[in-house]
Amino acid sequence: MTRVFSGIKPTGHLTLGNYLGAMRRWAAVDQHRAEALFCVVDLHALTVDHDPARVRRVSRQAATLLLATGIDPGLCTVFVQSHVDEHARLSYLLECVATDGEMRRMVQYREKAAREQARGGSVRLSLLTYPVLMAADILAHRTDEVPVGDDQRQHVELARDIAARFNQRYGHTFVVPRATHPEVAARVMNLQEPSSKMGKSDDSGPGIVYLLDEPDVVRRKIGRAVTDSGQDVRHDREERPGVTNLLEILAACTGGDPEALAGTYSSYGALKKDTADAVVEVLRPVRDRHRELCADPSYVEGVLRDGAARARAVARPTVDAAYRAIGLLPPVPEPALNAAR
Repeated sequence: MTRVFSGIKPTGHLTLGNYLGAMRRWAAVDQHRAEALFCVVDLHALTVDHDPARVRRVSRQAATLLLATGIDPGLCTVFVQSHVDEHARLSYLLECVATDGEMRRMVQYREKAAREQARGGSVRLSLLTYPVLMAADILAHRTDEVPVGDDQRQHVELARDIAARFNQRYGHTFVVPRATHPEVAARVMNLQEPSSKMGKSDDSGPGIVYLLDEPDVVRRKIGRAVTDSGQDVRHDREERPGVTNLLEILAACTGGDPEALAGTYSSYGALKKDTADAVVEVLRPVRDRHRELCADPSYVEGVLRDGAARARAVARPTVDAAYRAIGLLPPVPEPALNAAR
């Protein structure tokens, strides 16, 4: 069976963009068609300045929301990255295969480093090397497919290059994964800056719909969404980015076609109202299920414990094989207990 790995980074509260762009497909498609692993990649949240208590809180919330969106631990593996030591173990080995030039060519590194420097902060070494940790996340589990958006395509290509290089130098150890880009995934943009993706790490709260926003908050944010000059409702990313974003959100929520929907509206107000109503209805079962899961924290803890055990069982043989292949001595076994004692 095809093995799929996907991760969600707990750098902020999960958004409508995370749900429509990835999580909904994970629940509806990927967990049914493949051997799927879904991971809260909390180690990646440490690459920038952070509050430790908040990282723990948001990591738990992310895991709970994965389950609330319909991901079934009976069908797939749900776990937290730091609970499976093999991710960090393999990351260092892959750093010994990757090159400095490859790291510095990563577009996200250049963009995030520039933002950090503009704020007067220092750039952590882990921000430079985190694509190698991402490669370890993928390769440790012998992943076949990695569903990603365009912004992560470069990182999967790096994982492919590292896997192929390791296999060539030290013997075949890793599956060389491939990136998949599901056509049905929605591309949700910031409501206040429709040229930018709706990201959970953004500072622009009014432009982001969070999965746990109350219905009146959702309606207020969408009601205040930036539109465009002129009054015609038209699906055109270049000339009408604000209206196009609303049309695509509405289409993703209702299963419609954004271009066809455009022809049914003569005003921005009506489009905003229908979009807000559709978003509220799409998020209602997620919010309701999240509330139920929060009332039973032992269930979520059990899912994460069992998921980590399954993930560890998958990853350990591959990582142990990589340690042997690259030239490291195997651990010396503990001496057997003296039977005479």
